[in-house]
Amino acid sequence: MSIILPPKPSLSRRGFLNLTAAGAASAALSACATTSGSDQVSAAPAVQPPVSVDPAFGDYTTMYSSVVDEGYEIPAIPLKKVQSKYMRQIVPDPTGERPGTIVVDTSSFFLYLVRENGEALRYGVGLGRQGFAWSGRAVMQWKRKWPTWTPPDEMITRQPELEKYSARNGGMQPGLTNPLGARALYIFQNKQDTLYRIHGSPEWWSIGKAVSSGCVRMMNQDVIDLYDRVPNGSPILVTNGLGTA
Repeated sequence: MSIILPPKPSLSRRGFLNLTAAGAASAALSACATTSGSDQVSAAPAVQPPVSVDPAFGDYTTMYSSVVDEGYEIPAIPLKKVQSKYMRQIVPDPTGERPGTIVVDTSSFFLYLVRENGEALRYGVGLGRQGFAWSGRAVMQWKRKWPTWTPPDEMITRQPELEKYSARNGGMQPGLTNPLGARALYIFQNKQDTLYRIHGSPEWWSIGKAVSSGCVRMMNQDVIDLYDRVPNGSPILVTNGLGTA
């Protein structure tokens, strides 16, 4: 398969916020937290199929190099420590969804962006408990660069030291250590916030793994790429199994 850089979904989710899309913008920032790699609880199977790179589109070193974005210098990804199957690549579309649909397969730790001609752009993801909490169809209502993170009150109850980042205190400001990373995509169903996020993460080692907290996390370089490819209102399907490896 080739690795290229081409031109740039009813849900059940406990704890829906009864907010309209217009009124949810600031509250939406409170969902999805990530934790350090030490909280890792399981990992995806270590299967690493052969991958080739089309030199016309650069290589992994270029794709995952250090990059300055909105004034922040994102570190390069240590590629030798990441399984190549979790790196960005074009694959035959296994979803059957229409082009422009985002598909998260929680069984394989892959996110697909369906393209034309029976192809999909595939990214590796990491998943927290929230990431396994629901499946179904929704829309990517809106998105934000370098978002503020405000942990929900239930998390602050468990970890009182996070009170300084509560909504009452203005949250954690954007930055390289912010758990939402460089980008966040906010997932709504019927104009209600699902509390489900696709977001960046500085914790590249959590890709392909299940961790204690969070939704769907991506390497920062990958979430920037995805952000640039999907408009507000893009359809999303979250499913547990496409029969792919």
